[in-house]
Amino acid sequence: MTNYEQLTMLKELTDARSIPGDEKEAREVMKKWISPYADNLYTDHLGSLIAEKRGDAKGPKIMVAGHLDEVGFMVTRIDDKGFVYFQTVGGWWSQVMLAQRITILTSIGDVTGVIGSKPPHILSAEARKKPVDIKDMFIDIGASSKEEAREFGVKPGDSIVPYFEFTPLKNEKLLLAKAWDNRIGCAIAIEVLHRLKGVEHPNRVYGVATVQEEVGLRGAKTSANTIEPDIGFAVDVGIAGDTPGISAKEADSKIGDGPQIMLYDASMVSHKGLRELVVDTADQHQIPYQYATMAGGGTDSGSIHLTANGVPALSITIPTRYIHTHAAILHQDDFENTVQLIVEVIKQLDTDTVNNITYS
Repeated sequence: MTNYEQLTMLKELTDARSIPGDEKEAREVMKKWISPYADNLYTDHLGSLIAEKRGDAKGPKIMVAGHLDEVGFMVTRIDDKGFVYFQTVGGWWSQVMLAQRITILTSIGDVTGVIGSKPPHILSAEARKKPVDIKDMFIDIGASSKEEAREFGVKPGDSIVPYFEFTPLKNEKLLLAKAWDNRIGCAIAIEVLHRLKGVEHPNRVYGVATVQEEVGLRGAKTSANTIEPDIGFAVDVGIAGDTPGISAKEADSKIGDGPQIMLYDASMVSHKGLRELVVDTADQHQIPYQYATMAGGGTDSGSIHLTANGVPALSITIPTRYIHTHAAILHQDDFENTVQLIVEVIKQLDTDTVNNITYS
């Protein structure tokens, strides 16, 4: 894949609008890009996309999973004046939301709006010092009444997505976009299958785009039960600690310094044998990497590793700035190094190696 093709893929993935429970738009983009490299393509009953790439038909099943959904909102009601109220879908920090442009995806077309609240000019001095609660926010779509909002097509249950367009920064390796969490994981799954095209390897590899990760790692549970993998990798974003005010003890990863090997998070402890194989492979091929931990939150590995009688699993993440906002930044080299690392590991994962990892 040329750099232009890769950037086009990343743009189409991140510009797609897909909150938990409404992932169709991103799934169609994922299907377009991964289908040329898959021997079989299907979905589970919850909507996760599964692309199978066969090496040895009797070899171990290797699952590489990113999630399709992004944090967003859902319409809950419309008041008599036409203002829209909403529920967060996924984790949001109130301070990044106000005055941000959004798009409501209605059955008759897109509706543009902006998140609003009481202006600070009419608040008391004490109230101005406090962040505005999400429950006190609303969306202004320019409607003058509930009836007009309904004429626009807006109704309860509609998905609401942040509005932002994919943008390479002046340093072209730094890419600014919404939904890096976790379209970058989907892109990694695509590129891993691409790199394995025509390559002999002793496995069955599954590039998976899961649904509803942001609300409880749900699609990873159903897709892993469908596949029953022998080894699982969740590929996601991680916390970058290279912006002002963050100490090394809080987060010490830097964008551009390689993928993060997740030691533990709130959803799992990484599998020691698999982790050591990945680190040894990175050292052997001189692929840069970083270690990371996350006291709160989790990745799809949290569901994958509990499938059936257990799956050795590891999360490999891309350090990313400003996740769970309208716009985040990551480094293209980290994407490239993550793909290379996973491909080199897959080439080594035959039946004996998997058994040694599982039962060591």
